[in-house]
Amino acid sequence: MVMNLNKNIIFVNKYNFSPMKLIAESGSTRTEWALVEDDRVVQRVFTEGINPYFQTRKEISRSVRLGLPEIFFKKKLEQVYYYGAGCGNYEKKNIVGASLVAQFKTPIQVESDLLAAARSLFKSDSGIACILGTGSNSCFYNGKIIVKNVKAAGYILGDEGSGAVLGRYFLSDVLKGLAPKHIITDFYEKFRITPDDVMESVYDLPFPNRFLSTVSYFLSDYLDNDYVHTLIVNNLKSFFVRSVSQYDYKNYPIRFVGSVACAYSDLLREVGRGFGVDIDVIAESLMDGLVDFHSLHIED
Repeated sequence: MVMNLNKNIIFVNKYNFSPMKLIAESGSTRTEWALVEDDRVVQRVFTEGINPYFQTRKEISRSVRLGLPEIFFKKKLEQVYYYGAGCGNYEKKNIVGASLVAQFKTPIQVESDLLAAARSLFKSDSGIACILGTGSNSCFYNGKIIVKNVKAAGYILGDEGSGAVLGRYFLSDVLKGLAPKHIITDFYEKFRITPDDVMESVYDLPFPNRFLSTVSYFLSDYLDNDYVHTLIVNNLKSFFVRSVSQYDYKNYPIRFVGSVACAYSDLLREVGRGFGVDIDVIAESLMDGLVDFHSLHIED
């Protein structure tokens, strides 16, 4: 009888053949992957960021294949849910989707990192979801879909409040000698970099947005400096003025996610209060919220 089967054998069969979900949430700098079985995370892995605006289909496939443990490609997956930066339109979604189908040989759902933020932060409730990481973005979410999105416009034309734009402001002041001298000296010593290296990293090397964002975290050690405090606050204010203020932000909750939002959370809340907003959630990662969202099958 089945009841007399060895429990270890039952466990092994379940582990090997029970369908799993794979959920991925990717920014331009880092991707978090979670294998989910019975709505429980059984394994998490972090790999480099993916962005179809900066990578070809082949480059994305290579990044996924080399970054993930082999076990991820051997699991029986019923669905892969991928949320990523740069996946806001059909063409870019197709680039990522084709790369992932080639690796996992299973149904793929590709959505934007902005929908990931909305689903993770609000589930089936309405609110304004904001991302402040390497880049920035925002939307009004009605509990099902994104109803309004102020275009992020990228780190050259937009991305206010992001690490890339903060890094851009700071490096411009460094190169022009407008930042405090001791901070300029500390920066060059800590990064072991020259002005020519800065120019090359921004204009010639891949992923300049990642480089700029990395530079922005250097400023967290100088928050008591008036120059740094003003630089960060003005960057965050710019995000509120140019993005948040375009929503009905006084009548809906506003929640944030992202490394910059977390690194400068006190200043972010300070800026929010200046706009009459109390920010109740600032999350570093979206994954736990996405696992909860997909366990509720709200998207079905």
